[in-house]
Amino acid sequence: MKIRLNDNELVLTTSPDSQICVAELLVAREVAPQGVAVALNGAVLPRSRWPDTRLNDGDELHLFTAIAGG
Repeated sequence: MKIRLNDNELVLTTSPDSQICVAELLVAREVAPQGVAVALNGAVLPRSRWPDTRLNDGDELHLFTAIAGG
């Protein structure tokens, strides 16, 4: 399955009968969830939905991190 992660193509190896969820992808990519926002196909995805939202071929995922400063 191919998705786009922050405008980069990413090929995910999954079995034909399974899909990876957003939360699993973040763990696999070693992304700490604190201070991260996720947009899936242009819509912000609430953190509460990360474990239940399965990725599909062609999805576009953007990760945003909070940066403190002035």
